[in-house]
Amino acid sequence: MEFRHLGKSGFKVPVLSFGTGTFGGKGELFEAWGDTDVNEARKLLDICLDAGVSMFDSADVYSGGTSESILGEVLKGQRDKAIISTKATFRFDRDQPNAVG
Repeated sequence: MEFRHLGKSGFKVPVLSFGTGTFGGKGELFEAWGDTDVNEARKLLDICLDAGVSMFDSADVYSGGTSESILGEVLKGQRDKAIISTKATFRFDRDQPNAVG
């Protein structure tokens, strides 16, 4: 796997990452994306890690947080092998003024 520096941080990241938006499948938008459960996610992450893909993209709004829960469950005991990137801009509760990211 090819790695590149993340900006000027000195931190190296793989050129490929794996998105976890399909994990969970909860809510209208994410049901359409997919409904990957823990067992399926484990298989996918094993394939990724074996191929050198060690960066996983997530967001707190993916399936109302279920995606992050599944990712955490799958990475138990091997968290040191993974880089988790996330976003903090999406609104996850329209009724609360500060429920963003």
